Amino acid sequence: MTGGPETTCPRPAAPISDYGLLGDTRTAALVASDGGMDWLCVPRFDGEPLFGRLIGGPQAGTFRIGPARPAAVVERRYRQHTATLETTWAVGSSRLSLTEAMVAEVSGRLLPTTLIVRRLSAEQAPVDVVVEFDPRLGERHRRPRVHHRRQALVCEWGSLAVSLSSTPELRIEPGRPTSIAVRPGHPVTLVLAVAHREPLIHVEPAAAWELLSEDETRWRAWAAEIDGTLPFREHVVRSMLTLRLLSYSPSRAPLAAATTSLPEDLGGVRNWDYRYVWPRDASIGVSAFLSLGKTDEARGFLAWLLHASRLQRPRLPALLTLHGRHVPAERELPNWPGYLDSPPVRIGNGAASQHQLDGYGWVIDAAWAFAQAGHRLYTETWRTVRGLADVVAHCWKEPDAGVWEVREPAQHVHSKLMGWLALDRALAIADTHPLRDRQRRRWQKSRDAIAAEVRTRGFDPTATSYVRSYGSQELDAALLVLPLLGIDDVRSPRVRGTIDAIRDRLSAGGPLLYRYPPGSDGLPGTEGAFLPCSFWLAQGFARTGRRTEAVEQFQAMLDYASPLGLYAEELDPATGAHLGNYPQTLTHAALIQAALAIRDAPDY
Repeated sequence: MTGGPETTCPRPAAPISDYGLLGDTRTAALVASDGGMDWLCVPRFDGEPLFGRLIGGPQAGTFRIGPARPAAVVERRYRQHTATLETTWAVGSSRLSLTEAMVAEVSGRLLPTTLIVRRLSAEQAPVDVVVEFDPRLGERHRRPRVHHRRQALVCEWGSLAVSLSSTPELRIEPGRPTSIAVRPGHPVTLVLAVAHREPLIHVEPAAAWELLSEDETRWRAWAAEIDGTLPFREHVVRSMLTLRLLSYSPSRAPLAAATTSLPEDLGGVRNWDYRYVWPRDASIGVSAFLSLGKTDEARGFLAWLLHASRLQRPRLPALLTLHGRHVPAERELPNWPGYLDSPPVRIGNGAASQHQLDGYGWVIDAAWAFAQAGHRLYTETWRTVRGLADVVAHCWKEPDAGVWEVREPAQHVHSKLMGWLALDRALAIADTHPLRDRQRRRWQKSRDAIAAEVRTRGFDPTATSYVRSYGSQELDAALLVLPLLGIDDVRSPRVRGTIDAIRDRLSAGGPLLYRYPPGSDGLPGTEGAFLPCSFWLAQGFARTGRRTEAVEQFQAMLDYASPLGLYAEELDPATGAHLGNYPQTLTHAALIQAALAIRDAPDY
């Protein structure tokens, strides 16, 4: 084995779908199939990038371990029902494997909050490998202050420190690639520990590897609780694990995605920061957890929402930070090239100030589902729900930004329908929770008024379909949730007509759908197919008794998953390339709900 520096060839940018997700429910890393860890924020999902090459280019840092020369990937997979990723390359007549994960369970022991374990092993013959450890913290790609402590390399930036240790011991210098030879029977284990405003804890690589094994046992036990008869169960389990990895365990807040500024339109301006919590998206995910018996996740979200909404109560913010605070103002990072030279790179999100009526419906529906499962809402939680319902009863007539966060408010039909849902579900919860008669009558009056107005102003009889907004003939794929609401009978011509019209007029080819007519959102550039909508279509088919079509739609969508079963937010219909932030909570939650709908499809 050698440990000297070497030069490496420039790495081409990997497709978004090439990346695997590593996570510990506090932060997450994205790793390409060449072994490059090109995205990791510390100490949380929304912290500063430690490795930011994904959108910042080589100067933003990476942590790559893999073959010294280009090699074919012969297998890449997650170990079944775990968060451990395995990549195997063919190097001549040899095989080189990288097994890696982040340790999720660190409570009750003296462990760093973030602990990443990466092990290389060879078969047949020794394999030349390169280790490129180049941490560059934050917006300005700050290099660390470096020193060696015991058998570890320590990098420091003020209150943040990371250590890299290995077995056997390697002499690694930040920013200088190091070559080694991995011999059969003698794996190389590297451990990265992160400390922020706390002591830096050294973990021996052998002990770290054992912690990884213990984590795998816990993940498998967690997955084993999921209904074994569920259609497409393996895909559902992978999506459930993805949602769990993207939930911030200290606050129980589910975030939208692990990344910022992965483009929805290459070379365009549709680059957004998704490292925050949208109560709408979170509620959909929580409902999926609840439907599969994961009550703790649902209870944790409701507790977080109670805490997070207190500063703006009774108004429901469109999005919040992981700790329930105001999202930072949106700004662009200068000199960050963006993914595939697609700037701007943004942090913060301007949608935080928008009024989005639909969010109230999703949140109250999640609370109703929790109550329907036999769990009584705490007094303070029910008080919060009542406040949200009061807001809907008061402001439902106002235009809003809608589920797609358009910059010009409108009378969105989907938003009105979700306002109806908010009041209908609040009234249902009130059947088992205290409510004043006057408040009940106000909710009922507003709910019935919404239904009457939407049926009159939001429906196009010539198309036999609900439309995107009052007075418009455009369609909106968000209306595919119509069969879930109960405002119309699922067998009615209005419901079926809306589903069929969206399938036909918003088709992006095959099972893919646009969320609305491309070019109609006021932003320059093109719009990709929106992946959650395709799963909503499968769900709509199933809910209206069209199980065969639902299964066909679902199966067709599986072909668009990444090789590891992950989904971004959008997809280029022409090339099949994933677009937008990744992996996307909303897409995976929609997949789960579609599978549940197929399981429970009625026979009309």
